[in-house]
Amino acid sequence: MFQTTKAPLPERMRPHNLDQYAGQQHLVGPKGVLRRYIEAGMVPSMIFWGPPGVGKTTLAGIIAGQLKVPFVAMSAINAGVKDIRDVIDQARKRQGTVLFIDEIHRFNKSQQDALLGAVEKGTVTLIGATTENPSFEVIPALLSRCQVYILKSLEKKELVELIQKALTEDEILKTQNIDVQEYEALLTISGGDARKLLNLLEIVIDGSGKQEKLVITNDVVQQIAQQNLALYDKGGEAHYDIISAFIKSMRGSDPNATIYWLARMIEGGEDPKFIARRMLIMASEDIGNANPTAMIMANECFQAVNVIGYPECDIILSQCAIYLATSPKSNAAYKAIRNARAMVREQGSPPVPLHLRNAPTKLMKEIGYGNEYKYAHDYEGSFVPQDFLPNELKGTIFFNPGNNARENEMRKNLRNQWGEWYNY
Repeated sequence: MFQTTKAPLPERMRPHNLDQYAGQQHLVGPKGVLRRYIEAGMVPSMIFWGPPGVGKTTLAGIIAGQLKVPFVAMSAINAGVKDIRDVIDQARKRQGTVLFIDEIHRFNKSQQDALLGAVEKGTVTLIGATTENPSFEVIPALLSRCQVYILKSLEKKELVELIQKALTEDEILKTQNIDVQEYEALLTISGGDARKLLNLLEIVIDGSGKQEKLVITNDVVQQIAQQNLALYDKGGEAHYDIISAFIKSMRGSDPNATIYWLARMIEGGEDPKFIARRMLIMASEDIGNANPTAMIMANECFQAVNVIGYPECDIILSQCAIYLATSPKSNAAYKAIRNARAMVREQGSPPVPLHLRNAPTKLMKEIGYGNEYKYAHDYEGSFVPQDFLPNELKGTIFFNPGNNARENEMRKNLRNQWGEWYNY
């Protein structure tokens, strides 16, 4: 019979040193900055930023283990200021404590403030882990005292190797006759999350019943995963799948699906600021100038959510989500900046045309800075055609208005102004 007992597979497979650690070679490889810090025995306070299941907690434990210093781990979900102060008090009595805080983005300002003195004095070496951009979620004073390292999603090759390693090295699985013939379903359902991948592998094995040899195919994985969805997702790793469905529903102008996915996130305890921030991005990326008020609505929603919080902010999130879902759509602004940035990377940095340069000194005026520049307000309608791009890019079109009422009006005005200069 195929069965797994004792600790869950991800815990049994947790690496204990850098050589066992999967991925993040830019940080822990032979030339990685963290490996150099560890080998030198000097590790700064830091924040690991990356998606779930890429090894943030594991890496923190490895660092403390290789430095042979006390390691204290806590979750920001259930830790308070008192817990932080207790750890700091204990750290004063023993040298070099590494304090790991999972989901540090969930700490409020007072909780983060409680860490400042201990981090600055070196009483603790802080390692925070977050799936959210620390620039938004960590207070500037604490962020300035920490190095931020980005942990990347694991590559397909690394995830396949992780499965193979579990089958050949795990104390339980290596005694069983298991043949993984297809990997796509395991990798797709787990979404690049190593912890979720190993949990799913264990669920498939446990759910396959008595067999002399277990052959794992995509069909087997999908069938068992559907039956055990809640089990393997109990840690909340559907976070990224559901926010993706939420955004795509708003982009697709379906308010009913939008509200359903919003409800799923709210019921799951998702951070309302995360939801509001993603709506703010969506308002610009997918609506843009087709309805500029969408950006204002989304920003007001974000501010209100910060002030009110749960439970009442669910109404505000609902109102804004419905508004965005039912707004006209345009990704013209999104495409314009992507096109322009691609051009910058391809073309480098051509010089600014002389007539557009500022001329604060006599010498600059003498060599032509600002010459022949036409001040728009001196002309009828505050407009006069002239070149604003470098000569190498003259006539390049980055912004193409979308097909909606507001941007069709933009296109009409641009054609009236620029005529043959720009072929809108």
